[in-house]
Amino acid sequence: MDAIEALKTRRSVRAYTGEPVSRKTLEEIVDCGRLAASARNRQPWEFVVVTDRKKLAELASVTQDSGKFIAGAAAAVVVLCNGEEVYYAEGGANAAHCMLLAAHALGLGACWSQIDKRPWSEDIRKMVGAPEGFKPLCMLGIGHSMGLPDKPKRALAEVLHWEKF
Repeated sequence: MDAIEALKTRRSVRAYTGEPVSRKTLEEIVDCGRLAASARNRQPWEFVVVTDRKKLAELASVTQDSGKFIAGAAAAVVVLCNGEEVYYAEGGANAAHCMLLAAHALGLGACWSQIDKRPWSEDIRKMVGAPEGFKPLCMLGIGHSMGLPDKPKRALAEVLHWEKF
């Protein structure tokens, strides 16, 4: 799959078959996140991959339903950023998006669950053993998809404006 096709066909997948994803594949996905653009190439991120079923269920339960799909994923990637970096969220979001695209290009489903600025952010940080000062930005559920969602994206003509809004 080329980059344009991956960008145009990726969708958020919240239902997984339960089939495991290999460590090699997960490393490939995280490696794509590691290569993302960041302000002044500061690379403010760290990634914790969780594959243990019990830990996935615990992470999902903390999110007050917004990340409940994490429990059914083969893996979750928790994206943490150095909170001292001014543009940590932008860099971390770029890394997460690269991983979402990589998962899709490798034939897997994935979905972002927001953590930053949520009341359970500190709980997630502690659960994955990250040091103080690191902010959990998001968790990505990754697994073999049970199917793509039906909700279509807005048409280009609805969102594209030339020269002014």
